[in-house]
Amino acid sequence: QVQLVESGGGLVQPGGSLTLSCAASGFTFRNSAMTWYRQAPGKERELVATIFEAGGPAYADSVKGRFTISRDNAKNMVYLQMNSLKPDDTGRYYCRKHLSVFWGQGTQVIVSS
Repeated sequence: QVQLVESGGGLVQPGGSLTLSCAASGFTFRNSAMTWYRQAPGKERELVATIFEAGGPAYADSVKGRFTISRDNAKNMVYLQMNSLKPDDTGRYYCRKHLSVFWGQGTQVIVSS
């Protein structure tokens, strides 16, 4: 049974940092690309970052240079380090097994002073 469990969200001031984590189980993690999405209130869910099986990353233009996606295949974990956070980064962040139907429940990030 595939499970994805996100953690690490919270309230942070503009300019601050957060690191999100996603614990994966139920599939061969090292053979799977993983993706972070986010959904702001009243907006559609959008792709934030992808990390491929070999570790190469890809980012949405809106987060390039500020966010870093990484993975630890030994721990079946994927991370999203978020720096220089802006109010527009507010939303619920979801982990997804890339191009699959498997999503986590999400973790809330609020960027506000």
